[in-house]
Amino acid sequence: MTEAVKAIIQNSLTVLLVSDFEKSKAYYESALGCEVNEHWAIRDDFGLGFKLIQASDPEDVSPNRGTWNTYAYVKTHQELDALYTEFQTNGAIIASEPHVTEHDWGGWKEFSVKDVDGYLIGFGSGAKNS
Repeated sequence: MTEAVKAIIQNSLTVLLVSDFEKSKAYYESALGCEVNEHWAIRDDFGLGFKLIQASDPEDVSPNRGTWNTYAYVKTHQELDALYTEFQTNGAIIASEPHVTEHDWGGWKEFSVKDVDGYLIGFGSGAKNS
């Protein structure tokens, strides 16, 4: 019996239809610290990655309702706080301030930002220290 080989996925990204491609590119670069070109908006070697595509119709731009469009994990609460401060300083649209929720296994700290089209990007960490 042969064992199935399972390929490894190295990175992933979120595809977002945007209402104004140039405005979105500028926001992801200036507010979120992404490296932006005509194809990608990426940060930290695809730790955070987006494919921004100009929508042909504004009605095609459709952020999720009531939840994130993308969620990124950060190693520690300290790094999460530093990221929040960076985004706040850079003029990111803050959707929710950092807060901790307690669970059986410990505390989870998170915050979120919105982009210019209302896409919600969450950031969280379960580790207090590294």
